Amino acid sequence: MFRKLVNDELGRISVEEFKTAPKQDVVVVLDNVRSQHNIGSAFRSCDAFRVSKLFLCGICAVPPSAQIHKSALGAEFSMDWEYCENTMDVVERLRAEDYVIVSVEQAEDSTSLEQFSREAGRKYALVFGNEVHGVAQDVVSASDACLEIPQYGTKHSLNVSVSIGIVLWALLGR
Repeated sequence: MFRKLVNDELGRISVEEFKTAPKQDVVVVLDNVRSQHNIGSAFRSCDAFRVSKLFLCGICAVPPSAQIHKSALGAEFSMDWEYCENTMDVVERLRAEDYVIVSVEQAEDSTSLEQFSREAGRKYALVFGNEVHGVAQDVVSASDACLEIPQYGTKHSLNVSVSIGIVLWALLGR
């Protein structure tokens, strides 16, 4: 028989411990994500996988925000994050810091997620786009790779917060 664990039994680290704990060589970039609930979910997923940093770009709202907090559940306090008005400025900066720029987008010659693996010793920037328009074309064009999540239903896309969780688990959780 199963018994749900209570929070004290989960062995989670404190915010202070998280801030000094080793992180993945991965950052997440949100390109004009409009929903504050999706932004909060991004904070929470990034915290769960110990992503190094979350970049909020363009129309993204930033903490403090009650709506972000509602879905982040405090991860906005543990995660290192930065706001930048222009996503391409972040992409160019990360490229100069030797990050591999990977847009999560349906694109010509994209790589299916299950066929992609990180190269040891490389740093990755995962770019996720707007709920309606996806990752901006200039960002896609500047990417080193595009990842596509296989889908088998009638819809053309997944919610951005769901996509973030799937990609982070596939690349960092196995």
